[in-house]
Amino acid sequence: MTARLVVLVSGSGTNLQALLDACADPAYGATVVAVGADRDGIAGLTRAQDAGVPTFVARVPDYPTRQAWDEGFTELVAEHKPDLVIGAGFLKLVGEAFLDRFGGRYVNTHNALLPAFPGMHGPRDALAYGVKLAGATLHFVDGGVDTGPIIAQVAVPVLDDDTEDTLSERIKEAERAQLVDFVGRLSRDGWTINGRKVIVG
Repeated sequence: MTARLVVLVSGSGTNLQALLDACADPAYGATVVAVGADRDGIAGLTRAQDAGVPTFVARVPDYPTRQAWDEGFTELVAEHKPDLVIGAGFLKLVGEAFLDRFGGRYVNTHNALLPAFPGMHGPRDALAYGVKLAGATLHFVDGGVDTGPIIAQVAVPVLDDDTEDTLSERIKEAERAQLVDFVGRLSRDGWTINGRKVIVG
């Protein structure tokens, strides 16, 4: 059975494109059935439309409250009956309604080696702290900020002359490869979550 993916984006959609490319191979075991966003006019939506994938947008300002947005966004995602929901550069924190529906199935990628450096500025914070290894973490999403059970991690050495931009670019490459690898493995082999431990297969 092919796993149904709904991918959430807020920007250029390079991780989305990597998933679309991977899904073109039937052996990958997954297909992107829809792409959702929290804003209009972004390249990620164009990538989806170019691939013939349905898209939907739910902007927070269009809802009376953040909770109403969360509930509305949850229903938009649910319409596509996903086996996995993938946060691929999606910059909005979801709420209780979303996690009640998709907890244990919502995967996010973060540009740091969690639990170090959660939040929006992983590479910058890693450089400021002086670590020698940065990297990326793939994790299931819970109610905290980058606190959910970890699926996979990849390390990226920090070079002496790194800037935030150069380190971020190297992390993005490793992050993208890890995302494609493990979304495929989750789709083909399944997973179990025992407390904080994730077992793939």
